Amino acid sequence: MNLQTETTHPDWDPFGRPLFDSPSARALSRVGVVDVGSNSVRLVVFDGAARSPAYFYNEKIMCGLGAGISDTGRLNPKGRARALSAIRRFQHLAKGMDLSPLTAVATAAVRDAEDGQEFRDQVLRETGLRIWVIDGEEEARLSAQGVLLGWPGSYGLVCDIGGSSMELAEIKDGRVGKRVTSALGPLKLAGIKGGKRGRKAHIQSTIEDLSKRMGPQRDRLFLVGGSWRAFARIDMLRRNYPLHVLHEYRMTARQVRETIRFIQQNDHEQLRQGAEISSTRMALVPMACEVLERLVRTFRPKDIAVSSYGIREGMLYEQMPQRLRDRDPLIEACRFAEAKDARFPGFGKTLYNFVLPLFKSAPISQKRLIRAACLLHDVSWRAHPDYRAEICFDNATRANLGGLKHSERVFLGMALLHRYRNKREGTRFEDIFELLDDKHQLQAEVLGKAMRFGAMLQMQENAISSSLRWFPKKKQLQFRLSADARPLFGEVAEARLQSLAGALAADLRITVR
Repeated sequence: MNLQTETTHPDWDPFGRPLFDSPSARALSRVGVVDVGSNSVRLVVFDGAARSPAYFYNEKIMCGLGAGISDTGRLNPKGRARALSAIRRFQHLAKGMDLSPLTAVATAAVRDAEDGQEFRDQVLRETGLRIWVIDGEEEARLSAQGVLLGWPGSYGLVCDIGGSSMELAEIKDGRVGKRVTSALGPLKLAGIKGGKRGRKAHIQSTIEDLSKRMGPQRDRLFLVGGSWRAFARIDMLRRNYPLHVLHEYRMTARQVRETIRFIQQNDHEQLRQGAEISSTRMALVPMACEVLERLVRTFRPKDIAVSSYGIREGMLYEQMPQRLRDRDPLIEACRFAEAKDARFPGFGKTLYNFVLPLFKSAPISQKRLIRAACLLHDVSWRAHPDYRAEICFDNATRANLGGLKHSERVFLGMALLHRYRNKREGTRFEDIFELLDDKHQLQAEVLGKAMRFGAMLQMQENAISSSLRWFPKKKQLQFRLSADARPLFGEVAEARLQSLAGALAADLRITVR
């Protein structure tokens, strides 16, 4: 195999060419969305690679529009004033960012309130922003599409809880299927008569009805919404979990039950401070726990995953052509980062082909991570050399990237750490390393050291005929170097090759031809 810029298959099968730089994708490059919820009003501005956009701007105001609506039938007056003020601010921000018109949607509180239309008219009159009210099933569909933005081709049951409602949607083969809505939001549950016993009976009967309508759902349960994210933060606190990234955080049914007991048995103010949750959000967590306990008991999912993507991301997904939806968000985001920040854009593909012989038998899921690492291998070059390795690890493990389990984040981060550093001992991330088993830690080290070596053999666009061959049964690593590239193979390059051979515990053979 040659270390070259052009490959025998330019489309990089099975990942395809990047689409973020096509005209139709660029049209999605900056999109502003306002979500007027029962508890909060939020502005999110997306930018970056269209298939995996970053949060260019993200601001939330806890307004409590739906507080007390069960008793009065109307929006909370103070919440209404705060929401109007927030929307007025968001409109001014949008003008300053030179955004196309904001897209605004409202959910259960505005949908159900007697004065919902009056509020919308006031917002339009005073700010010029038109708010679209969506029904419960549409809310479920958009939330499920938000999950698909981060997990293309995923399957399971999406549960989105807001202040005044809770929606369920089935996703299968990358599509949204059955969907239902209910009034199981914490703000609505607060008005149920009969105290905790009355709420429990109401929750049980409602979820049993939802279960009949949705049918068996034993795959993954995706949790969407602020109350679920707050619950996950407390679960992390209880487990002393080292990687505080909510997206794709996994829990088992047993862990959910243990955390519910943990919340019941501990001081809520201490939990709030320890998990860094706002007091407004923490007030909703106990009732959200009652819903989650019955939800898990009824549907019995195989596992539970937290999604930071929901209705806002679903609205962005709505605007994507299908060919863009089908793309891998991780690869698209990494390709975008390389084009924007690397010293030699396009070399990631070259490097991937160079290191691939070391991973010939790797499953496609791991080759995907190898490809991502190669694309990102040089995007942090501006960092100070003394801190570059740690910055690479930090960026990879905490970045806004879709389609990555936490263990995969650690693999990617560790590979990039070893791109700049031989040893990982002595860093501040050693507790996070434990999320990856020893076998995959070694593979990440091998990948990082292979990238570290390969990067020394290409400093220009023209190809250099060099290749690696790996014979795992013989424990033999072969490096073939063309005579015209011999000057590039100096002392430092040789030392890096020796380090790679050491990681493989391999006998090294070098051939110049």
